[in-house]
Amino acid sequence: MSSSKRARVSAVEAIRGISMMGVIGIHIGAEYLANPSPNIHLVALFDIGTRFSVPIFFFISAFGLFYGQSPTAPFSYRDFLVRRGRTVMIPYLVWSLFYLIHDAYAYGVGFPPLTALPGILFFGNAKYQLYFMVILIWFYLLMPLWRVLLARMTLPLLAGILIVQIAFDYWSSFDTAFNLYVYGLPEGTLLRALLFYRLNYWVVHYVFIFLLGGYIALHFDVFRAWMERNTSRLYALGIISLGALLAWYYKLLLIDSYTPLEGIFTAHQLSPLGIFYTIGATLALFAFFTRLGTENLLGRTFQLLGKHSYFIYLAHPIAITYLLMVIHESGRVLTAPVALGMYATTLLLTLFGAIVVRKVGISVPIVNELTIGLKPKK
Repeated sequence: MSSSKRARVSAVEAIRGISMMGVIGIHIGAEYLANPSPNIHLVALFDIGTRFSVPIFFFISAFGLFYGQSPTAPFSYRDFLVRRGRTVMIPYLVWSLFYLIHDAYAYGVGFPPLTALPGILFFGNAKYQLYFMVILIWFYLLMPLWRVLLARMTLPLLAGILIVQIAFDYWSSFDTAFNLYVYGLPEGTLLRALLFYRLNYWVVHYVFIFLLGGYIALHFDVFRAWMERNTSRLYALGIISLGALLAWYYKLLLIDSYTPLEGIFTAHQLSPLGIFYTIGATLALFAFFTRLGTENLLGRTFQLLGKHSYFIYLAHPIAITYLLMVIHESGRVLTAPVALGMYATTLLLTLFGAIVVRKVGISVPIVNELTIGLKPKK
């Protein structure tokens, strides 16, 4: 595989956009569940249909790392970490500090003691969406391992990794003995924190989807030809995988008497059907956005959302916070129509903010460097 510059893959930008929309849905859905009688179908829309959103970001990240780059080509680990540190580590620290200060005053909880900061930053606990960046940093730190694996990767080996992935994620999520052990550990101990917050930094939960993104990037011409021959089948796979996850969710609620909260905490992205849906959604969306292209309004809209997805992902909790304040102060309950309106408003406000900040960053480059890790082009 040559390491020469290759043509941009517009579908990746669009997938980034729709995934960011899914993440906002998950977080709006979490607030909507405070409604004592939530509409279970809207919960399904917010919290089940969107379950591909976080894993697919790791797929996209790996695709970007390996597209047009041979895993056997000369590689400077130090230079790689410096570049990725600018794009991820600096924004992570900036946004973590911002949320710690903001929430200290907005919620009256005070700034955490300095001795607590290492743990907060290590686990990504400054705000609920920041754990993703911690996992991404670990993926970057382990880049030499991924290069070795992908240099030797075959489809049978990838299938084997998928089987191990399903087994490991099931154990981590559903093994009663392990989870009782974790919850039984003394509060405040290092071991309890390391195990309790494992979803915040254990990259092993997402290794398969990351390696799938890298493998497809390295064999993109073959993949694209196969995808174009099988577009209808990939659409069907996406629909079937979503249907299977939704069927399980409704079974949990309607037959097993789970609450909506218990349902979404069970039918999640690390469950076997959740992994199946992640794969189905990833391939179906890749096929859909490849066929959609960028020469139409819908295609251009998703390109715009993808371009600004990083800022929107990092900033959307601010919009959620203040929209909730307005809703509560008006005496309204977060009903289904209000929740849908809140979703649309959150998306539009943060998109507007992203565009404004990006434009300001053109004149004041440090703004973009600190918020989204974007350096001015030379």
